[in-house]
Amino acid sequence: MANQSQFRLLGQRRFLPFYLTQFSGAFNDNLYKNALLLLITFSAGGLFGLSVNVVVNLAAFLFILPFFLFSGIAGQIADQYEKARIIRLVKLAEIAIMALAAIGLWFGQYELLLVLLFLMGTQSTFFGPVKYAILPQVLAEDELVGGNGLVGMGTFVAILLGTIAAGLLMGFETAARLTAVAVLVMAVLGYLAARQVPPTPHQPARLAISLRPVRETLHLMAIAAERRRVLLAVLTISWFWFLGAAYLTQFPNFARTNLQGDETVVTLLLAMFTIGISVGSMLCERLTKHRVSLVPVPWGALGLTLLGVDLYFAVPAEPITSTWLTLLTDPVYLRVLLDLVGIGVCGGLFIVPLYAFIQHETPIHKRARIIAALNVINALFMVVSALTGILVLGILELSIPGFFLLLSILNALVWLVVWRLRRVDRARVVDN
Repeated sequence: MANQSQFRLLGQRRFLPFYLTQFSGAFNDNLYKNALLLLITFSAGGLFGLSVNVVVNLAAFLFILPFFLFSGIAGQIADQYEKARIIRLVKLAEIAIMALAAIGLWFGQYELLLVLLFLMGTQSTFFGPVKYAILPQVLAEDELVGGNGLVGMGTFVAILLGTIAAGLLMGFETAARLTAVAVLVMAVLGYLAARQVPPTPHQPARLAISLRPVRETLHLMAIAAERRRVLLAVLTISWFWFLGAAYLTQFPNFARTNLQGDETVVTLLLAMFTIGISVGSMLCERLTKHRVSLVPVPWGALGLTLLGVDLYFAVPAEPITSTWLTLLTDPVYLRVLLDLVGIGVCGGLFIVPLYAFIQHETPIHKRARIIAALNVINALFMVVSALTGILVLGILELSIPGFFLLLSILNALVWLVVWRLRRVDRARVVDN
């Protein structure tokens, strides 16, 4: 199998229905979340007597809160029960949530929509451990990196398309009602895809499911810490989400302030960043020669630092008014764009082998709980990323390019960690 492309997996039932299920879920999450934020910002005004800015941040908090509360329970369930069945139940819950969301959107019940955003976050929390824990059960070892590359690419493309779709729908007078139809249709399509996911080999972990959210979340941390190299990989992935969240959050203001660009520039930055991650994710299988290996990770980390530093110097000191065409034709702006594409490529090289490594190095009866622990730490790092942005940009008044430079310097320290992890992995391969 090692000489075959990862894309052949898209023609096989053991992978394609799952791939379409996770793609539709990521698309729908971002369509609903971004459409709601745009509606609140431009149509609803403040809710609960709060300003728009406070409500927007409240919405982001409500979506991420379930990862802290319910990941422990989600990991237990994913280890205890057959994973294809869990996928179908989670997607069925998405239809129910989106049906209520469609009613809320149709009649402008924004308070209800915020509650449903919390439920969508909960649904995503229960899907997350299954999403990555199922791959080692349906893929051969020499397919694991390629399969993770496809999932990584699909996730970021779905996020981008969902974000763009939300913006396009806002251009219509009946934006809320069109969104209502779209999110419900996507939920149904996701469930239909989930119905085709074949049953997986299953050995129950013999767990007594505990419904104590905080206690179980803390227990996840202990499970993740049982193997030092797995814990290092978990923390390294979470750093990537810290870094990625920082870049994605600043793109709109970076485009407006530092590039003097319009909304088309923001979309182009997001698109190029996503294309870069997709390309990097697809390259991993070839670079690892179909083996579970961390070979690309230090090079990805090094590229994140070097290209981040170059981005700081590439930003024009006196920008001119720009559109998407300016970025593609003006050499000064093209350098900025190429840096962002390169950062995306290096991000793909960085994260995909780490996911495959965690899946490969964790026992099957604990794998979903370790993925759940990873999701908790990812969420924590993204929250810290947002707080760091507020501190550095708002209080210390550093420029956005300066913030990117600071992140690149910090990433050099992470490069030292992944280089050490790579050496540990090399010793493991030699021993085997």
